[in-house]
Amino acid sequence: MTKKIHLIAVSGSTRKESFNKKLLKKSLEFFPNNVSVTWIDLKEFPMPFYDGDLEEEKGVPENAKKLRTLMMQADGFIVSSPEYNSSISAVLKNTIDWTSRADDQIPFLAAYKGKKAFVLSASVGKYGGIKSTTALRSILEAIGVTLVPEVVAIANASKVFEQGGPHFEKGDLDLIEKGCKSLISLCS
Repeated sequence: MTKKIHLIAVSGSTRKESFNKKLLKKSLEFFPNNVSVTWIDLKEFPMPFYDGDLEEEKGVPENAKKLRTLMMQADGFIVSSPEYNSSISAVLKNTIDWTSRADDQIPFLAAYKGKKAFVLSASVGKYGGIKSTTALRSILEAIGVTLVPEVVAIANASKVFEQGGPHFEKGDLDLIEKGCKSLISLCS
């Protein structure tokens, strides 16, 4: 019997028509039936910017606790991150900062240690957000996440996702599929 795998899918963009949300949605087509996926829209989990004084005064925000609980129940993550000024979005970094915090009976990094992840990016630029994926991979590795070796960076995303799209190159689809298979293998 094949193990049931549960993943969290999250885009680092809150924009409704985000290329990264579209890329994430496309990637989910490559998962077999034994993989269940919970889609997380960060717009539905608003949090103040991380501030140690705020944390000391009020504790971890409720939305961070809710999201952290969902993350702790998952085997791994598939994350599509936009590239903002050669790095990840503020909302994604803030989410990682808050959901990594300890409180009550939850230890520091409980939502991340031992988890597996596949990182993707889509950008209108010619490098596809590769700097964003590099930054995100560095952060995730530092907090105990094991990453698949594949990295997807879709360049010229406005053309890929134009009307009637998406119009992916076969090599990009092959790499997305390979990354999804690697994530399943790590989580099994």
